[in-house]
Amino acid sequence: MERNRLRLLYSTGCAAGLVLLGNSISAQEAAAPSAMPPSPQSTAPSQPQPQATDVGGDPRTLSKQVAEQGERIEAMRKEIDAQTQQIDVMKQALAAEQADYEALRHSVGMDVLDQQRAGNVNVAGSRASALPMPAADAVADGGGDANAEGDPQVGQAPPHDTRPPEVAPIFDQPGVLTPRGKLVVEPSYQFGYSSVDRVDLIGYTVIPAILIGLIDERQVRTTTQTAAMALRYGLTNRLELELRVPYVYAHTDTTSREIFTGSAEDNVFTTSGHGIGDVEATARYQFNDGGADHAYYVGWLRFKSRTGTDPFDVVTDCVTRCVQNATGTGLPLEQPTGSGFYSLQPGVTWLYPSDPVVFFGNLSYLHNFPRYGVSRDVLLAGKEYLGKVTVGDIADVSVGMGLALNDKASLSIGYDQSFVGLTKQNNQTVPGSTKTVLGTLLLGGSYKLSDKRTLNFTLGVGITRDTPDATVTVRLPMLY
Repeated sequence: MERNRLRLLYSTGCAAGLVLLGNSISAQEAAAPSAMPPSPQSTAPSQPQPQATDVGGDPRTLSKQVAEQGERIEAMRKEIDAQTQQIDVMKQALAAEQADYEALRHSVGMDVLDQQRAGNVNVAGSRASALPMPAADAVADGGGDANAEGDPQVGQAPPHDTRPPEVAPIFDQPGVLTPRGKLVVEPSYQFGYSSVDRVDLIGYTVIPAILIGLIDERQVRTTTQTAAMALRYGLTNRLELELRVPYVYAHTDTTSREIFTGSAEDNVFTTSGHGIGDVEATARYQFNDGGADHAYYVGWLRFKSRTGTDPFDVVTDCVTRCVQNATGTGLPLEQPTGSGFYSLQPGVTWLYPSDPVVFFGNLSYLHNFPRYGVSRDVLLAGKEYLGKVTVGDIADVSVGMGLALNDKASLSIGYDQSFVGLTKQNNQTVPGSTKTVLGTLLLGGSYKLSDKRTLNFTLGVGITRDTPDATVTVRLPMLY
């Protein structure tokens, strides 16, 4: 309404100026004949004519009128200029309000909802930046403004984005693949702590609560720190390869009481070890094009080597009495940095966008290949032949939910559960080996530092007895 009123004032002022200018010209033309000199015929003797009383023919009066009209026209021009400036100010205010609206819409995550509803980052325009990594089409264009060429035209459907939505990663396997021809460098750090209490009763009971014999009480505290570097390269928009190289530092404190000496003091047995861990290689492939209320499926295959220090290569403390240790612990004198077995793990990751959250999960099976002719070094006893050793396979299932708080921050919560099989030696179950269930509650957060940098944080809390008490992981994927 304000704009229409300004247009009406502008048109009325122009029309009034044209009318005044026309009246001035008409007055000048009317006064011109009276100002011309009389013709010779009019100078002939005739009856005396009365003197004209029209003052409009006076040049001074005409000049005065022209000057007044010029002043009025100039005043109207100034008024038009002022109104034009007001219109420009209003246009700037309108543009500022539009920018504030877009920023507010962006801050509350409306572009994220649009992207999840349509499966296309271009729906939200050039300000869409909820993804920690650029969309595949934006990366293909060299990272330019998606609004320059990506806006949908009238009568044409917007291009469909085949990439799954980003969530704060809390599992080892990411759900969003690296765009074609791009490299992701991801340094990470993980801190894990676990404590296990064990009490062995050696003897027999006469009546309940009365034991004749010895008690072996042992508490094991283990701290593991892992710094890793992962490289992911996108062969296509659906296929990527990953190489991960970890460096492991492990420290274990075992507190126990000698069971044969009757000592009332606790002994602390400390071991540590550090070095390169088991190098891993993974291939991932996205099977389908999901979207709003349609799941994405990513299959992957991981191979784990045994480049780390082998548990059978480190020296093990004697089990029975020896000079260095009166009782013997049977524990390794140095902590290994690898598992000692080659492993192959197929799995599938799924993501299901459903406003305003994204559900996701993993399903995998880890197979450990058996080793033949295994032996270990025992303190003061030399080589001890073990033969064929097979560690239990691991079936893993996990599920989670991610929520975007704004265009930079997101949260995830999930649960991971693993089922570990029995360990066998020469096809016989190792005494004391049982099936184990590992349950971990996972909380994660993600904050977007820039279009190509994202900081991820994950906290894992052990639910079952055999699971590490706490695990903290920090990742910083960087896109190149």
